[in-house]
Amino acid sequence: MTRGHGRGRVPVALAATVAAMTLAGCSSPAGAGSDGPAGPTAAGSPPAKAAEKVGTDKGAADADKVEAAEVAAKGGRLGGPGSECELPVTFDLAAHWKPKEVDVDPDSVLAELTEQGTVKLVCEIDAKPTGNIGFLRVWRGKASGDDPQAVLKAFVADDPQAGEATYTRAKAGALAAAEVGYTGHSELLDESKKERAFAVSTPDGPVVVHLGGMDTEEHTAMLPAYELAKKSLKLG
Repeated sequence: MTRGHGRGRVPVALAATVAAMTLAGCSSPAGAGSDGPAGPTAAGSPPAKAAEKVGTDKGAADADKVEAAEVAAKGGRLGGPGSECELPVTFDLAAHWKPKEVDVDPDSVLAELTEQGTVKLVCEIDAKPTGNIGFLRVWRGKASGDDPQAVLKAFVADDPQAGEATYTRAKAGALAAAEVGYTGHSELLDESKKERAFAVSTPDGPVVVHLGGMDTEEHTAMLPAYELAKKSLKLG
């Protein structure tokens, strides 16, 4: 696996990138930003959707809270003017994670790969330089009256690999947020895996930050970077 990528926009020739990520077992932009091939499972049909659970405690499901307690060392800040990905929010990057703006022609046949629910993929933050396989992905939506939990529900519902989902109220920095922990599916390994995301509302529209991973072990190893982003998030 090649470690790290250079800075710059994702080219319109995203198909080659998607293919390379899929063969490497990393990720393609589709499927809730899951870090494996998008589309039906190897058995020919996606896992059945389980009933949603709604909680009121902060953070993701209680079982995941212990895993997510650690916060990664800071390696810079993302989202402000002049940063690799300019966003309506800013947050701290974990050390050595590499961000790259995703900029695909909306008329391209690849555009649908960067849309999920009511949001569009705008930034990928690669963990490979740290030795892990996965991404933090940032998604943006147009300004609307949808609250963060509604945005997350639409996001998960549009992932054909998503299974049981638990939604909770949370804080992202000082902002009110919603968070979801759910079960995805790795086609490469033919097994279930954990995924999570949080969403906030901004005057410029909702922002979703998603963490997948090749498998649950990779996901767990990358949780400190996700927690750092969530803890340090501010409006841009």
